[in-house]
Amino acid sequence: MALTDQTILVKINAALTMIMFVGGLINSILSLITFQSKDLRQVGCGIYLLASSITSFLTISMFTVKFWFVVLTQMDLSIRLSVVRGGCVSIEPLLKLCLYLDAWLNAFVAVERAILVFKGINFNKQKSQCIARWIVLILPFCIMGSIIHEPIYRELNEVNTETDKVDIDRWCLTRYSPSVQRYNTIILFFHLVAPCIVNLCSALFIIFGSARQRSTAQTRRTLREHVYNQFNEHKQLLISPIVLLILSLPRLIMSMLSECV
Repeated sequence: MALTDQTILVKINAALTMIMFVGGLINSILSLITFQSKDLRQVGCGIYLLASSITSFLTISMFTVKFWFVVLTQMDLSIRLSVVRGGCVSIEPLLKLCLYLDAWLNAFVAVERAILVFKGINFNKQKSQCIARWIVLILPFCIMGSIIHEPIYRELNEVNTETDKVDIDRWCLTRYSPSVQRYNTIILFFHLVAPCIVNLCSALFIIFGSARQRSTAQTRRTLREHVYNQFNEHKQLLISPIVLLILSLPRLIMSMLSECV
């Protein structure tokens, strides 16, 4: 069965997936070009953002691979079972690794900005660079360790959809024991919610910290006025994590309700 024989919904999803891939590819290339500059990597933020541009590309790439893997394995049942099983075990955990890694890298950017506001001229750029390099190196292994149970509990299931057993559907399933299911839910909440909370707390610290510093230097205005001005200037730092958290809720709910991928 060719792609042209698929339903209109599959065709629309295929088109949207490729548009997202091209857009993500362009965005990642531009980000890589931008943060290749040594001047922008004098502090940890530049290193985090450079790593984030790479993980963003890997995320959209893995999402595209997952979509076409599902479509092609349903269209062509002649694909070797070992290939299908390998994709079942590896693609979703790798996609989650990239998603979580990108979220945490952006959270560390927010933390460093808050530290910069707190320390001011006493901010140590060299120490910031050193810490950022270690975090970028260690963070993927920490995330992989937290989701190592996923490929272990993934399995391929074949279902005969016709009585003559000619038409077969292949599904990648996760079957957890109650204790592992609780652990999986905690890890899922942690990787989705914790970076958003870190971003929110850092944004509030930046707003109130900057307002306090300016109220000390500019005594004509009250602290409340400075807070209001800083809120207007940095409100995107508060809005972005809230929007991302809201967008993550359907995925969080679906992952807990369904065991199929």
